[in-house]
Amino acid sequence: MLFSSMIFLWVFLPAVLVGYGLISLFGKNRKDLIKIKNVFLLAASLVFYAWGGIYYLLIMASSIIVNYLGGLFIGKRAHSKCEKKKALIIVVVINLAVLFIFKYFNMMVIVLENIAAPNAGGSILGMQGTGAFGLAEIVLPIGISFFTFQAMSYVIDVYRGDVPIQENFLYFALYVSFFPQLIAGPIVRYHEVADQIEGRKEKLAMRAMGIKRFCYGLGKKVLLANTFAAAADKIWSLGTGNIAGAVAWLGMICYTLQIYYDFSGYSDMAIGLGRMFGFKFAENFNYPYIADSVREFWRRWHISLSTWFKEYVYIPLGGNRKGGGRTLLNLFIVFLLTGIWHDANFTFIAWGLFYGILLVAERLFLGKILEKNPHKIINHIYTVFIVMIAWVLFRSDNIYQAGSIIKGLFQPGAGNTSVITFLSMKLILCIIIGIFLCGPVQMKFGQWYRKNKKTRWVMNADLIIQVGLFFLSVLSLVGGTYNPFIYFQF
Repeated sequence: MLFSSMIFLWVFLPAVLVGYGLISLFGKNRKDLIKIKNVFLLAASLVFYAWGGIYYLLIMASSIIVNYLGGLFIGKRAHSKCEKKKALIIVVVINLAVLFIFKYFNMMVIVLENIAAPNAGGSILGMQGTGAFGLAEIVLPIGISFFTFQAMSYVIDVYRGDVPIQENFLYFALYVSFFPQLIAGPIVRYHEVADQIEGRKEKLAMRAMGIKRFCYGLGKKVLLANTFAAAADKIWSLGTGNIAGAVAWLGMICYTLQIYYDFSGYSDMAIGLGRMFGFKFAENFNYPYIADSVREFWRRWHISLSTWFKEYVYIPLGGNRKGGGRTLLNLFIVFLLTGIWHDANFTFIAWGLFYGILLVAERLFLGKILEKNPHKIINHIYTVFIVMIAWVLFRSDNIYQAGSIIKGLFQPGAGNTSVITFLSMKLILCIIIGIFLCGPVQMKFGQWYRKNKKTRWVMNADLIIQVGLFFLSVLSLVGGTYNPFIYFQF
C-alpha cells in the first residue's frame, strides 16, 4: 500500500486516525491508553504490510520473532559474555542469511548459470541468466532491507548494553512493523523510540505539524517526482546505444531530481505520519544537493542508513582509531556494503565502489584541495556532477547500459532521438522548481522562515499551501499518474 495511493489517503489513514482518536474515550489513565493504542497501531501496521500479500507478512513476523528472542536471550538468559556473543552471532547470521536469500539468490543463479553454460546467450554483467538450472526467481519482500536492519540494530544494542531489553513482544513488534517507516525508512534505532512507545505525549500542535509534513511530502512525491519519473523512464527505455547527447543529460537530470523528491518525499510523509501518532523520527535528508563535497553529500543523504553503517560497521571495524590506512579501508568497505545493501546487481556494486574510491580520495588529498579552494561554486559543481554520474549507475538495468549512457553524455549530437521529444512545459517548469526547492531557496530564506513561521500571515500561507498541495496531488492521482516509490524495491 502506497502512501500516495487513494486507498491509503481515503480509507486506511482516515480509519486509523479515527480509531486511534476514539481509543482516548475508553478512559483517563494515560498509561493504559498507550497500551491499547500500541496494540491498535500494531494491528493497523500488520494490515498495512499484509496488503502486499500474507506471504510478506509471514516473513516479517519471522524476523520479529527471531530478533525478539535473540534480544531476550542476550539481555536476560545468557550467563556469560561468551554466551551473549554466540547468540548475537547466530541472530546476525540468520538476518543476513535471510537478506542474502531474498536479495541475492537470483543474482547468484545468473552468475552460476553463465558459468555452467557460457555460450547459452546469457550475460553476467548484463544480468541475464541462461535458464540452465530452470529455477524460478525469488520475489523480494517489500522493505525487507529496512525492517531487517532495524530489528538487527536492536539486538546489537542490547548486546552492547546500550538499550534495555523490550520484554513486551507486542511493543517490539510495533517497533519493527510501525507502518509509517516500515517500507522505506527512515531506519529507526530502538533507543530513539523506546520511551515514545511506552509513554509518548500526544499534542495537537504535533499532529498539526505531522499533517503539514505529510502534505509537503505528498506534493514532492506526486507533483514533482512522478513528473521526473515519467521522463526518466521514457529515456531509459530507449535502450543501450540510443541515449546520448542532450537526451542523456536530460535523463540524468530527471532521475537525479526524481530520486531526491521521491525518497525525501516518502521520508517527509513517514515523519509526518509518525507525528500524527505522537512519534518523533529523526530527519533522513538535509538538502544533500547543496553539498560541496562527496563526504558532505553523504552526511546529508539518507542519514539513517549512513548512521547505521557508521554505528554497526565502520566503528566496529576500527573507524579512524587504527591508523590512516585502516581508516581508508574501513571507509571503502562501508560504501561497498552500502552498494550491496541496495540490491543484487553489478550496477549497485559499481555504485558503492565508485563512492568508496571518491571518499578515499577526498580523505587522502582531494578534500584538502576542496577546502582551500576559494571558489566554492566549483566544489559544488564537482559534487553535483559526481552524484549525477553515480545516479546513472544506480538507475541503469546493467553495467552495459550505465556505461553506454555515461559515454553518451560526452557525445553531443549523437543518438537517434531528439531531446524535444521528451520536453514539455510541465517538465521544464518542474525541473526549474525542483532545482530551486532542493536547497537553494531554503538556504536563502530558511532563517527568515524559522524566525517568522509563527506569525499569522505565514501560518495562513502555510495552511493554504498544504491544502493546495493535497488537492493538486489528489487530482494528479485520480488522473492515474505513474506512482511507485523507488526505495520500495530495497
